[in-house]
Amino acid sequence: MPNIKSAIKRVSVIEKKTQRNNMIKSGYRTAVKKFEQAVEAGNKEEATKLFSEATKKVDQACTKGVIVKNTAARKKSNMAKKLNAMK
Repeated sequence: MPNIKSAIKRVSVIEKKTQRNNMIKSGYRTAVKKFEQAVEAGNKEEATKLFSEATKKVDQACTKGVIVKNTAARKKSNMAKKLNAMK
């Protein structure tokens, strides 16, 4: 453990930020998994609804800096391809 007051504070701040990042990351991963399960099941209406939710979660993760802009674009593109392949 650090001895200096500012270093002690940094440790606690980093722990809070890490928890926040993990919550955001977990949320968008869960949304993407639900979308992919709907696609595999062949349920187009549910997949369309879950696609919009998943893209929203991916965009939020990108805005918060949890994932990079190009990663978010790639994930949304892959989901769109899967959704369009259902038609």
